[in-house]
Amino acid sequence: MAELFTRNYALLWVLALALALFHFVRNFVWVLAVRRAERDGSQDEERRIRLKRRAGATSALLSFVFSYFFVMHVLFGDGS
Repeated sequence: MAELFTRNYALLWVLALALALFHFVRNFVWVLAVRRAERDGSQDEERRIRLKRRAGATSALLSFVFSYFFVMHVLFGDGS
């Protein structure tokens, strides 16, 4: 069991945390983008779909980067 907490499995922990965060971060980013679009006056369904796709790409990147630094700091005590 202690083998799971070595550097050999760091990528596994990063991916697990990124997957756990992805859905919540995507919804948060999407809601913020839709509210801004509605405030600007554009509310069509095609724009919402485009914003959801863009929120997915943004949240995937944010989740992975955050997970990498979090796992490296918490499990291994360094940021590299």
